[in-house]
Amino acid sequence: MRPFWLESLQVERLTIAIAGLPAHLQGIKLVQWSDLHCDEEHLPEAVLQEAIAITNQEKPDLIFLTGDFITDSPQPIFALADSIKALKSQGGIYACLGNHDSYLPQARETVRSALTSVGIRVLWNEIVTPYGENFPIVGLADYWSGEFLPQILEQISPDIPRLVLSHNPDTAMILKDWRVDLQLSGHTHGGQVTIPGIGSLPIILEELRRSLPEPYRPWVPLYREFSKVVRYWQWSEGFHRVGDNQLYVNRGLGTYFPGRLFCPPEVTVITLVNSTQS
Repeated sequence: MRPFWLESLQVERLTIAIAGLPAHLQGIKLVQWSDLHCDEEHLPEAVLQEAIAITNQEKPDLIFLTGDFITDSPQPIFALADSIKALKSQGGIYACLGNHDSYLPQARETVRSALTSVGIRVLWNEIVTPYGENFPIVGLADYWSGEFLPQILEQISPDIPRLVLSHNPDTAMILKDWRVDLQLSGHTHGGQVTIPGIGSLPIILEELRRSLPEPYRPWVPLYREFSKVVRYWQWSEGFHRVGDNQLYVNRGLGTYFPGRLFCPPEVTVITLVNSTQS
């Protein structure tokens, strides 16, 4: 079912300080996309083309795509790959996969193959070092895949800063046990419906549930559906500190029914600086 609330694409810009960021990476520019859900019901072509144009105008050093490229079928990934092969970055394009990319039979390999064919490196519990051993990039398997392996971080010295791609922001609670200078996630679509000054619909419903006597809590509408998406809705969008780690959650480009209200689709532009120079 097509969404009937649509909002204009928004660019979010922020600077994030990282302790021990190598001097040659001071000011490095990252662009993040997430949750494309690349079919005609969930991702308008105009939004996709605008995101491509904005990203290329930024001349990013690295582009990160944090999962859920597809929705209910892997077939649209081929048309998406043909479109996003126009993306350009200095140091490459890296992706992790989401739950929709993983649970359908053969979907993971289909999505990986299509993205790889246009030069996008898909990371599934892998570490890459496009800018040197002193700033590794870690891409984790989807949290719900049964193959999520945060222990891969133990292959990196705790003295070395690192960036982690993990589709589901709930993983930030698990990753507190390791050094994560910046985790990039998506999955939540920002809640899609937000009441200005109050918060996203899932957060509002959670607060309502807590305010009710125990016998009435199960009657809160949509609460069960939202609770299946993530546990920590307080991290549904934007920048957060989780223990000593840093997390950024992108609202996504795709849109589910009924649509987005005060929660526009997002392209994120992040500049990294050394924390001693921020």
